[in-house]
Amino acid sequence: MPPRAPWSRGSVSGNLPFVGTYQEALDALGDPTRRAIVERLARGPAAVALLAEGLPVSRPAVSQHLRVLLDAGLVSYDAVGTRNVYRLDRAGFDALRAWLDGFWTDVLGAFEDYAGNGPAEGGPS
Repeated sequence: MPPRAPWSRGSVSGNLPFVGTYQEALDALGDPTRRAIVERLARGPAAVALLAEGLPVSRPAVSQHLRVLLDAGLVSYDAVGTRNVYRLDRAGFDALRAWLDGFWTDVLGAFEDYAGNGPAEGGPS
């Protein structure tokens, strides 16, 4: 049996989209320009030229930001003629939401334990 090819950002098992980790999504959303692009895409699909309007960066810079968001699994695109029309990728945001929900469930559960039982032995008082 030949060795399996490693997973890539482009695909998993050859035909399934790769969904990045929550860390990649958080890193991608850490930039204010990328957050502004995501907010604009939340209103609907758009081409780079439309996304670049009113942003303090050039169209090529918007394309670079979109590449980061694409690599993080937060956006996808369709080629329409000579343009790429970008949209939010629900799978990427669902994965991020699942991680955030789990994180807050753990944190709030720990708080509930602390509030109900007092500080753990040897912990802060």
